[in-house]
Amino acid sequence: MSATRVDTQTQQKYPRLFSGLSLSGTPLRNRVCHASMTTKFGADFDVTERLLNYHVNRARGGAALIVTEPLTALPWQNRPYKVRINSDDALPGLSRWAEAVEQEDCRLLGQLQDSGRGRHERGRNPYAYGASALADDLSWTVPHVLETDEIEAMIEDFVHGAERLHRAGFSGVEISAGHGHLFHQFLSPWSNHRDDRYGGDLAGRTRLLVELVQGIRQRCGSRFIIGLKLPGDDSLPGSIDPEEAGRITATLADPERVSYFCFAQGGHSRMLYKHIPDLFGPRAPYTELTRQLREHANGIPVMALGVITDPAEAEGILESSAAELIGLGRPLVTDAAWALKSQQGREADIRYCVGCNTCWSVIIEDGSAIACDNNPRVGEPDEADWWPQRAERKRRVVVVGSGVAGMEAGWLAAARGHDVTVFGAGAEPGGKTRLHAELPGGENLSSIYDYQTLAGKRGGLKLEMGLKAGLEDILALSPDAVILATGATMIWPHQLDPSLREDDMIPDLRAVMPGLLDYSGRESGTAVIYDHDHTAGTYASALHLKRIFERVVIVTPRERIAQDEPLVTRQNLYERIYRAGIELILCSDLAPGTDFADGDLKVLNVYTGAATRIEDVALFTYSTPRQPDASLESPLKRAGLEVHLIGDCYSPRTVLAATREGYRVGMAV
Repeated sequence: MSATRVDTQTQQKYPRLFSGLSLSGTPLRNRVCHASMTTKFGADFDVTERLLNYHVNRARGGAALIVTEPLTALPWQNRPYKVRINSDDALPGLSRWAEAVEQEDCRLLGQLQDSGRGRHERGRNPYAYGASALADDLSWTVPHVLETDEIEAMIEDFVHGAERLHRAGFSGVEISAGHGHLFHQFLSPWSNHRDDRYGGDLAGRTRLLVELVQGIRQRCGSRFIIGLKLPGDDSLPGSIDPEEAGRITATLADPERVSYFCFAQGGHSRMLYKHIPDLFGPRAPYTELTRQLREHANGIPVMALGVITDPAEAEGILESSAAELIGLGRPLVTDAAWALKSQQGREADIRYCVGCNTCWSVIIEDGSAIACDNNPRVGEPDEADWWPQRAERKRRVVVVGSGVAGMEAGWLAAARGHDVTVFGAGAEPGGKTRLHAELPGGENLSSIYDYQTLAGKRGGLKLEMGLKAGLEDILALSPDAVILATGATMIWPHQLDPSLREDDMIPDLRAVMPGLLDYSGRESGTAVIYDHDHTAGTYASALHLKRIFERVVIVTPRERIAQDEPLVTRQNLYERIYRAGIELILCSDLAPGTDFADGDLKVLNVYTGAATRIEDVALFTYSTPRQPDASLESPLKRAGLEVHLIGDCYSPRTVLAATREGYRVGMAV
């Protein structure tokens, strides 16, 4: 099929998504916009090659507009990974950045933002600035209150920064006034108790943004794009609900000054997770709210945000007149060529966002550069629409294990021209990730192994499913290299009576759940999960079990649950678990020699030894740290074979580690 014919068909399939639009007289080739995502690819307040790579690849991949991560504009902003715009010394790097992106027919916008009193990271911010001396709802940081003259100086600093971006060739800026950040704190009556001209009534609380937008427009001209990201519903009583958000939008909706609006949900509170929702809820959950707020926008284009992962979803939002633009953050981290592949009718080639928030976790909680469970190549020079080059010498490779680590290694090795066979014990690829994908909130995990399977088929990968391969099966293929991706097994809780281990009388959680996925009945009694795992799969299982059992109890020796999950995912899990009526028994462990002889379970507080009895236990299962299944390593090495261990088989960790290692080894064999 010719490229021209593909484009024509796709134009009919997604006619709105791939139609042009003008913002303040500046043209966009389509409606796909990269929402701001912190990458931490900057260094020493300057542009780096990896930062350029990231943005150029998304421009080449078809995005019409890219909003950068927040930039350094103010004297107190001291994060060196945030590129500076507060000095003319920054102009050479900014100009390189703008030229590299804009020459791909993609508009580059710099984001203006300050977190104010807000803080995601652990602890409080000792050098925060804010509207009023009130505590942040998440970190309890109390900021230094900005005096009137300090606000005026801050506005001037932001305007000067925008002017430098304009001089460097950027097409515009986005002012981030949502997410509980500083501008949001000025907008909200909850956090703004000022009695000067930047507080009080709606006009006072919006004055900071009005003056900032006016200053940028005067300095940068009529065609400079100025986007406003505003709070849509921050879920704090007395703060900004949809009605107040509508009033704020109407107050700021001057088409001569504002180029587009978008709306963020949640804020720096226990509702932080709403700004980056996962798949425990519906797809595109904020579409109706966006439509409602668009009515106050005075004809200014509106960008839709939030769990829009599929081009058909995006087209539907545009078709329904809920928005004029589609903002994608995580989906464009996962696949830089999302737009190009969609436009060419190659939806099956897209690596779709999993919605796991690993990207958020690594940059905020781990302090690392951005990474993705379903894209091991984030920030590489040739990332967009990449396919591996052929190896110089063809080899015979056997992969044992068809989970996401083994499948990543297998498809890459096959695509490089090797003769690759993957042995999988299950009926279909995916391993334990396939189980998680069938549980609440895990649906998009299937996109990892679905892509790997299709890419493997394209590369000539041979799949041998339903076979737990042994040494003879492997040696029979005379491999040049063997990749062990055989996973790991949950460790038996030592407190349980050893006799219960016989005949699998007490199965682990991953063994229990497959038989209950399609169960539609209701059971009396209590289901107990002994939790030493603290990842989302355990709690997704608990939510599923609550559909079946009258009572579900999670017991853990830690002081809280979900400690291994990103904060935003943990918040969402807490809300869903409490709403479901699942009981948590924290700081408690099994009593030594537990045997369930009377149908009850006794657990002991780890600090005091105080006992809690759980009655009428109908199901007891455990989710514990895992032990690698690497028994094949030694005999394979004794046979003189090159052996690689990846994923949980090497050391039980995360999906991110599995796909990263699968990629590394698949490219190395």
